Amino acid sequence: MGLDTLYKSYQPFLYSIAYRMLGSVTDAEDIVHDVFLRLNVDNDQVKDLKAYLAKMTTNRCLNYLNSARKRRETYEGPWLPEPQVNEPDLPLDKVVTDETVSYAFLVMLDQLSPVERAVFVLREAFAYDYKDIAEMLQKTEVNCRKIHSRAKRKLQNDTPLHSDNSERVDLLAKVNFIR
Repeated sequence: MGLDTLYKSYQPFLYSIAYRMLGSVTDAEDIVHDVFLRLNVDNDQVKDLKAYLAKMTTNRCLNYLNSARKRRETYEGPWLPEPQVNEPDLPLDKVVTDETVSYAFLVMLDQLSPVERAVFVLREAFAYDYKDIAEMLQKTEVNCRKIHSRAKRKLQNDTPLHSDNSERVDLLAKVNFIR
């Protein structure tokens, strides 16, 4: 299968993984393009090409999220994902648009660590088995189950995202009120 055919077949799937993990359109596009630029597939060793590409994309996203560059560029305020703007012209575009993760859900995903986000997205959005997720992330199946349950607990928690900032804001409001 040629690289053009592979790109046309798997780019939307890989982009959806990368966008859900990173929350940035440009970063997701860069990751997917990088995967295809460095793709060197030996058909004898790769049994499931889709799973192989998903693993490559997930690992590149984890590397990006854990990179020193990403930590240096970290914004300390409330994080909001970059919205995707698509105007569906074709029925297929409508299906893809309807399938995308909502903006609020991406904000919630920011509460998770990169590994928790990877496990949660692969399990919830793409219905991968824990065994497949464990193979992709090079962890045990039991560990992936625990990471997933921890991530679900974090997302169900009703505490504010930046509770330390809200306490500081409350204190500043009291000081300004006293003046």
